[in-house]
Amino acid sequence: MTTFQNREDYFYFYDVSTRWMDNDVYGHINNVQYYSYFDSIVNKYLIEVGNLDIKKDPIVGFVVASNCEYLAPLAYPEILEIGLAVTHIGNSSVSYKIGVLKKGSENVSAVGGFTHVFVNRKTGKSVKIPMTIKNALLVIQSGN
Repeated sequence: MTTFQNREDYFYFYDVSTRWMDNDVYGHINNVQYYSYFDSIVNKYLIEVGNLDIKKDPIVGFVVASNCEYLAPLAYPEILEIGLAVTHIGNSSVSYKIGVLKKGSENVSAVGGFTHVFVNRKTGKSVKIPMTIKNALLVIQSGN
């Protein structure tokens, strides 16, 4: 059963303007675009709130799992709000829920998520989540 179907389930939002090329031949946003939205909001949050320097930091997050459930079609032209919440924080990993909403809507049109494992950039070995990032993740953890 899908959870995280309402705006109130998310703690951080990012507006996205759809583009003509986002639509597929069926007249709605193609599924691959949703994963781009997911990647964008998580990285935006980690950079802006978690102070992640994606070019220089020795520890980075690798996506190890992802999913998406489509609840209602969206199409160009549309302004979307992408919502973010954290569902689990481990020693070296974090799981996110991401909702895609029409601007101003209370209900999500798609809900998905992914899991990051934090690794040493040079070795690729998993490491503890850096405290600045972990503190930022705690702010948007579901249940807070």
